[in-house]
This record gives sequence, C-alpha cells and structure tokens, in this order.
Amino acid sequence: MKSEEMNPVPARKDTVNVVPRRILGALLASVSAGVVPRSGAPYIAIGRQDEIAALLSDLEAVSEGGGGMRFLIGRYGSGKSFLMQLIRGYAMERDFITADADLSPERRLYGSGGSGVATYRELMKNLASKASPDGGALPRILARWLTTLQTTLEREGLDPESTAFEERMNALVFDHLREVEFLVGGFDFTKVVTAYYRAWRGESSMENEEKKSACMRWLRGEYSTKTEAKNALGFHVSVIIDDDNWYDFLKLWAALVRLMGYRGLVVFIDECVNLYKIVNRVSRENNYEKILSMFNDTLQGRAPGLELVLGGTPQFLEDNRRGLFSYEALRSRLCDSRFTPEGFKNLIGPVIRLRRLSDDELLALIVRITRLYSQYYKWDARITDEEMQQFLKICLSRAGADSMITPREMLRDYMTLLNILLQNEDATFASVVEKTVTLKTDEDEKQPTVSTTVTVNTKEESESAPARPLFDPNDIDF
Repeated sequence: MKSEEMNPVPARKDTVNVVPRRILGALLASVSAGVVPRSGAPYIAIGRQDEIAALLSDLEAVSEGGGGMRFLIGRYGSGKSFLMQLIRGYAMERDFITADADLSPERRLYGSGGSGVATYRELMKNLASKASPDGGALPRILARWLTTLQTTLEREGLDPESTAFEERMNALVFDHLREVEFLVGGFDFTKVVTAYYRAWRGESSMENEEKKSACMRWLRGEYSTKTEAKNALGFHVSVIIDDDNWYDFLKLWAALVRLMGYRGLVVFIDECVNLYKIVNRVSRENNYEKILSMFNDTLQGRAPGLELVLGGTPQFLEDNRRGLFSYEALRSRLCDSRFTPEGFKNLIGPVIRLRRLSDDELLALIVRITRLYSQYYKWDARITDEEMQQFLKICLSRAGADSMITPREMLRDYMTLLNILLQNEDATFASVVEKTVTLKTDEDEKQPTVSTTVTVNTKEESESAPARPLFDPNDIDF
C-alpha cells in the first residue's frame, strides 16, 4: 500500500520523515485522548530499550519451539499497554501470529456463564498477522496455509485437476494436522479444520460457504452447545470451546500456526487488574489458578510456540490480600529474590516492572510529538525548544511528580497546549500556561510565586553518578 503524500513542515534543525497521514491522524487522536494507539506506536517509542530487548529475546526462544510468559507491571499510564502494542507490531513483522484482549468484568481467564470463553472469542477476533494487522486474520491464515500447500504441489508439476493432485493435497493436510491431533482437544480440532479444508477445496457453492462459516464459528468458540454445533457442522463433535477448555485450544493454535509456516503465537492480555477487583475470593483464586497453569505450561515446555504477556498494576501483583501474591503458589514464583538489591534491574525473570521514563526521555517525547503534530497540521508549532523544556519543568514541579509522573498525563496536557496554540493565533506559551501556573521571570527571581526550577541531578548525585550530557532536542533521530 502506497504511503499518502504530504508536504512536510519546515523543521527547525532536523529532518522529519513523512508519516502516512491516516496513521498519523489516528496516532495523535489516541495520544490526545490518553488512549494507546493501535497503529503508529513506533513513531513515538522513546526509552524502554531494555524492556523491548527482553521481550524480543522471548520471541526468538518461541520461534525455536519454546514457550514463555511475562508480566508487565506498572502504574496506570506508565506505558504497559503501549509497550504491548509495540511488541505486537514487532512480532507481526517477524512473522508471528498475535492475539490480544483486555480483561473486564465480562471477560476473565476463568469463570462461569461464558466469561472465560468470552476472552477466547476476543482473542480470536483480534487474531492478527503481518498481512492482516488489524485483526480478523483467522480465515486468511487458513487460506494462506492451504494455498501454500497447493502451490507447492503445482511447482512439483502436478495438475490441479488430476486425481494425483487431490490425493497428494489430502496427504499433506492430514500430515500437518496429525501433529496436533493427539494434544488435548486435538481430535475435534483437526476434524473441524479438515472439514473446512474440504469445503475450501470444493466447488464454490452456497453449501460449501455455509460449511466454512460453521467451521469458523466452532474455531472461534461461538457455539454454546454441542447439539447446536452438530446441527451446523453436519457431523458430531465431542467438545466445544467453552469456559473450561479455551486455554487448551490456544495451545493447539500455537502448535498449528508453527506447522503452517509461522514462527509462533504471541498472546497479549491486558487490564489484568480486573482479576484483582473480583470480590468473591473463590472466583478470584480460580482465575489465579488459571494463571498458574499457564505459567507452568509455558515455562515447562508444555506449550511450544506460545508466548503469553500479561499486563497489570503493582496492586494486581503485590497485594498480599487480593493480588497474585495472595496466592502462595504464584507469590513464590513471582516475588523478587532476596538477593535483588534495590536499584538494579533484572529483565530476565518473569516480571518486568516498568520504570519511570527519565527526564531526558520525557523531553524527547515532547519534542517528537511536537514535530509529528506540526507535520499533520502542516503548521510550524509556535513553541521553542526552551519552552518545551519549561513545560517539562512545570510538570515535574508538582509534588511527587519526580517519581510518579506518567507519559499519559504529561502528553494529554501537552496536546491540549498545542491544540490551543493552533486554534488561537493570539495565544502564546506563557499566556496559556500562566492560567494554571505562574512562570518565573527575571523580575520575579527574588520572589517567585511558583518555583518551576527542577534540578535533575544534585551536586552530590553528579559526583557519584556517571557524567551524562544534558539532552539536546536536535539529537533526536526520526
């Protein structure tokens, strides 16, 4: 697909690559609303290099037939969901299949009344590949697999209309499916996939289209009873995908996509704090038991080709009364070692705690948003590099901001500032900001109303820490 053409705005001192306008518009709208962008995340990826490297190393292990599970832990707005979307894009570029879902009161890992299988259905709806990055990739994945097998036989010189071609094609499909047939739920799984193949291979007719649709519904877990599934499929199945067994079918998909030529399946489950919010203790612990089962499977090699990434808040992990640490089997697996000194990072373990972005990284984020905003609106933002630094100082001057500030809240405020400057020609940085905070001027040096001076490193800290040059906005490489 060709990128949309647009004229870049005059840059101050560096060159800004042109971003497709459709992607850039969605990206800025998401950032302005405090929502994680579904596409375009790499354009504003600042920091997190170590976390990204750790997750990409997991993908390499999965591509070799291993499994993995990670917990991304951070405060609201700290970048958990953003990092998930970033890794999701990297995984698809590396020919992985991805699936993502947000937990809610209606979607859990374990529950009755369809709350468990609802998570599976959401994952299947958001199933994505490099060719279908926006989800709904299940039909394309199956079609690509069958088309690849068919093309392979044609290259061998077999006539697609011959009996030999048909027999060879059947043999190839059955050989692939035999690998997963003996896994839990594999018999009915392969039976339905085979029925889909036969309908796909047959002549184009209403009957075959209905058969493919019925098979898709079963694979997506949309039947509520076995009788309903039997009537739609035209043959008996001993199981349907439900609250109790949906995770087993995730493992089947992980095995099958590797046989189809993909490198593995990466599943992202966000908003796990909703499990922490479950009031009923038994129901909450049943969900934690499911997490324990997932953890054991992936780390013990019983889920080859499957990577699970769960995102949650520190309370979800560490609360000894309702969090994961309230479940002793998980606490003993996920708690920090007593030999982990404070201040040292360890990204090889299952838990990745997101640190606060440094002041330099926050400033780099402000600069990058400014350039992208200017590019989209074809407007040279009326804000200087010094004013960008002043804005960051104001954000950091709030009580507790030195450790608690998050990219989400900072960017929402900054996008509001840019929107006002764009729509009001008489507005200036000082006139907008002074409505909420009084900026310090030379005349107010002796008696400032609000101090906005932020010292990033004290003299003592500078002497004990390695020297680091102050961030220069002109060093940003797009």
